[in-house]
Amino acid sequence: MNQAKNYSRQRYTLSIIGTFYSLALLIIFAASGLSKTLEQALFGILSRHYLVLPAYLLAISLAYYLLDFPLNFYGSYSLEHKFSLSKERFRNWCIDQFKAGVISYCIALVLIFAFYYILGHNPQYWWLAISLFWIFFSLVLARLTPIIIIPLFFKYKKLSDEDLRSRIMHLAEKMKVKIIDCFEIDFSKKTLKANAAFVGMGKTRRVILADTLKDKYSADEIEVILAHEFAHYRLKHLWKLVIFNSSVTIILFYLIFLTSHFALEIFSLNSLSDFAALPVILIYFLLFGLVTQPLGNFFSRKLEKNADKMALSVTGKKEAFISMMNKLAEQNLADRKPHPIIKFFFFDHPPIDERISLTKKGGGFKVK
Repeated sequence: MNQAKNYSRQRYTLSIIGTFYSLALLIIFAASGLSKTLEQALFGILSRHYLVLPAYLLAISLAYYLLDFPLNFYGSYSLEHKFSLSKERFRNWCIDQFKAGVISYCIALVLIFAFYYILGHNPQYWWLAISLFWIFFSLVLARLTPIIIIPLFFKYKKLSDEDLRSRIMHLAEKMKVKIIDCFEIDFSKKTLKANAAFVGMGKTRRVILADTLKDKYSADEIEVILAHEFAHYRLKHLWKLVIFNSSVTIILFYLIFLTSHFALEIFSLNSLSDFAALPVILIYFLLFGLVTQPLGNFFSRKLEKNADKMALSVTGKKEAFISMMNKLAEQNLADRKPHPIIKFFFFDHPPIDERISLTKKGGGFKVK
């Protein structure tokens, strides 16, 4: 228990430090004039001006990665090894960092290019058009993630345990959830934590089991986990989250539309359409995220409770659910009973002890 508390405490501390450190870097970069200097230098160097945005984004991405490297390395590599949660070799960690960096850069470039293009062509309603594009793009990513992004980091194969696969497929049929198949991934090469997921949209929808979970949990425990994941689909939680996150995106861009001229004056910038103003936009995202994250966490926790209730109603396996929760807490070094303030800011799932307590009290949904 003390080890889990210590691990969690360090994770919370790193998250808080990382957030304010990123905010400080963005403010310094914009206020010092470095952002404007970089933009002007790139326009002077590059004869083709359409290359300025990719070059600007690449430069600030590399600079941020280097400045953030100590925190990133400690949080994602050293800390995981310190608490025996990972055996990943440093070389493999570096390769994953490179892959993640390239993917993040490409996604950011698409989104930021769309931002500046729409801003330049629709000065009155750009905030709405950009919001709609970002929402659409996030849905496309959700569909492509299982078939393009996940295989870049893990080896994918169909679930080899035919009995377990048959059981999962039967559960999906019982809960009226369409999936193409069940897969397992070599999670253990990167982390010793356990996980399972129901990912994708439409024809890419599938079940993924980490080998760290498949090999250590009983069939009943795995069934309860996946009943919880299927419950999210049955209760339309995914679309509720899409609506919530879409609303947050629209409100954020409208807020930028209303107030950006004040922010630009503070940083002595001329226009939101200047690439040099990108750090200011990122400051908006960071600050707005600090405000909306607790609200999003609260909403998510409500959905998770309802998914637990439906999973228990479908399977009737309370003991398996409780034993699974205890195993997950031990294996993932979860903070079973966090302080209310920590729960408010960091937890998008109910804490383990709370989920077990609610299970013991009973109650649930009827599946029709």
